[in-house]
Amino acid sequence: MPTLTKLFTMQEAAQHNTKEDCWIVIDGKVYDVSSYLDEHPGGDDVILSTIGKDATDDFEDAGHSKSAREQLESFFIGELDPSVPVIPELEIYSKKQPAEYVQKLKDLTKQYWAVPVAIVGISVVVGFLYLRKK
Repeated sequence: MPTLTKLFTMQEAAQHNTKEDCWIVIDGKVYDVSSYLDEHPGGDDVILSTIGKDATDDFEDAGHSKSAREQLESFFIGELDPSVPVIPELEIYSKKQPAEYVQKLKDLTKQYWAVPVAIVGISVVVGFLYLRKK
């Protein structure tokens, strides 16, 4: 009798992103490597940097040995659901942005105009003083 493989979405796998609860995705398979982080020869940062994305390229680029690949299988917990797109659909906004975004943009431009004007002003003054001494 075939065993049923648990299916996960990339979003589900990405939610397991702490040292205590760490999942990675390699070649469409999901692995719970929480118990292995402290033992990983490259350090836990290497694994933690691959959370929330497909780590296949990172895994292959590291040139893991046959025994490392066999050890990885012991952490297997399921596969990515092929019916769910890996890249989430983007939200599309209308061309008419809500007024609050426009207002925030106006506020930012009012707030930060003084910095470039001050730099130009100081540069002009320093330039005049320099030319005056010559």
